[in-house]
Amino acid sequence: MSENTRESMDFDVVIVGGGPSGLAAAIRLMQLSEESGRETSVCLVEKGSEIGAHILSGAIMYPLAMDELLPDWRKLGAPATPVGSDDAYCLINDRQSISIPQALIPEPLHNKGNFAISLGNMCRWMGEQAESMGVMLFPGFAATEILYKQDGAVCGVATGDMGIDREGNQKSTFQPGYELRASYTLLAEGCRGNLGKQLISKFDLAREASPQHYAIGLKELWEVPQSNHELGKVVHTLGWPLGLFGGTTGGGFLYHVEDNQLSLGLIVDLAYSNPHLSPFDEFQRWKTHPLIKKQLIDGRRISYGARAIVKGGYNSLPKLGVPGAALIGDDAGFLNTLKVKGSHTAIKSGMLGAEAVFEALSSGQTHTVPEVEKYFEESWLYEELFDSRNAGPAWHKFGMVLGSAWSLLEQSLFRGQERFTLRDIVPDHKKIRRASQSKQIQYPRPDGVYSFDKLSSVFLSNTNHEEDQPCHLVLEDETIPIARNFRLYREPAQLYCPAGVYEVVEENGEHRFQINAQNCVHCKTCDIKDPAQNITWVPPEGSGGPNYPNM
Repeated sequence: MSENTRESMDFDVVIVGGGPSGLAAAIRLMQLSEESGRETSVCLVEKGSEIGAHILSGAIMYPLAMDELLPDWRKLGAPATPVGSDDAYCLINDRQSISIPQALIPEPLHNKGNFAISLGNMCRWMGEQAESMGVMLFPGFAATEILYKQDGAVCGVATGDMGIDREGNQKSTFQPGYELRASYTLLAEGCRGNLGKQLISKFDLAREASPQHYAIGLKELWEVPQSNHELGKVVHTLGWPLGLFGGTTGGGFLYHVEDNQLSLGLIVDLAYSNPHLSPFDEFQRWKTHPLIKKQLIDGRRISYGARAIVKGGYNSLPKLGVPGAALIGDDAGFLNTLKVKGSHTAIKSGMLGAEAVFEALSSGQTHTVPEVEKYFEESWLYEELFDSRNAGPAWHKFGMVLGSAWSLLEQSLFRGQERFTLRDIVPDHKKIRRASQSKQIQYPRPDGVYSFDKLSSVFLSNTNHEEDQPCHLVLEDETIPIARNFRLYREPAQLYCPAGVYEVVEENGEHRFQINAQNCVHCKTCDIKDPAQNITWVPPEGSGGPNYPNM
């Protein structure tokens, strides 16, 4: 689409992404505008059909950042459940478990004073606050292109054209995208954001010391009888079915939230090496452990989803600012790996991005490099991430038990101030072994009561895409899935995808790679884990994808 056929709108700041970092940035900008008397125009564009539609997280929220952003958030009715009991277990095998005493859990993992939330509902509430302050919210529009000035500075984004068929032709419903031009652009797309990925590459923002690392989080929402429900109860697990002393790292969570609902899921580190492993099926197995299963008796599953999690932490943070733009939230990777929490870090990073941009605007600057880095380094967020920098590499190096023991010792003795830094310099996609060198995994058939198949699960995510549109899962080389990935790894996309998007179909004795893009829940695991780095996730037509309720 040529630029002169698009309509354009001008703003002081454009924010891409309606998650906690983007919404916090929008709210903070309006607060600063009111405090200073300087009128500031802010637009937030979100690819989900509504704010919160694509948001999925555990989630336990550490309230510090929200207390700073909106001190009266509790009185204003933000949806959050105070944590009650806080239990952790080591699952020895498929039947046995042992309780982990609080004294053996690193202090940052304790949850007293925290809140169990649906991050989707929290974002919906934050969106209401932002809109009431004057932020222009544009849900249902996917930002697909970064706009640049002639000197190379970022000057906004463009949303995708609507009404394009799978061959790239305009349909009768065609609508061109919009150019949202701005003095400053904040990218808050979440983990493995498409535009953030482009910006990091174009401006060489990645730091050489450590590549970014990821996990996939799979989650379900269950409704259970009152007799099985204990509001505020929090349970975390490590061990089975993933492993204790090496192998695949990760862990499970189960939170008792409002309306007799349980929020539960499994996080699987994408540094795993066995191509036969299926994170989805590991999650289904995890639910059959007696510790988890007894809490689901007579319950019913009401929602399902999955999302990649950025977990490289401090070691993997890219440079944050470029002329006219900055990365915030999980577009940069601000999750605290040791706390296994990212909502408070996302909110704080959004606030810092807003403050850096507002400082530039107030001094009459446009399209300069906002000093987000300086604001970050002077904040508690820097200290928190720096102090926990060794947790992720320790888990990768030693496994969950010994890695957690390392973190306990480190936090108890040094409080994160030791002079050395552990690093994991191998990207997740390079850790996968050949299928012939890996142990086969036989997963049990789903019972339809506690464990389920992928397609019935995707149905519960309310995922929908316009069928006649270009595929948003782009292969750089269409021969690689069969000629290389299937030959060497039995094409692991069939297993690491939690939504049944990828299949290898046999026809007349030949294998064919099939992409069922309609099923995609936008987790972006394929973009991360494909061993050939041959798959690129790009935003589909606006409002496509999951529509998560209460996730």
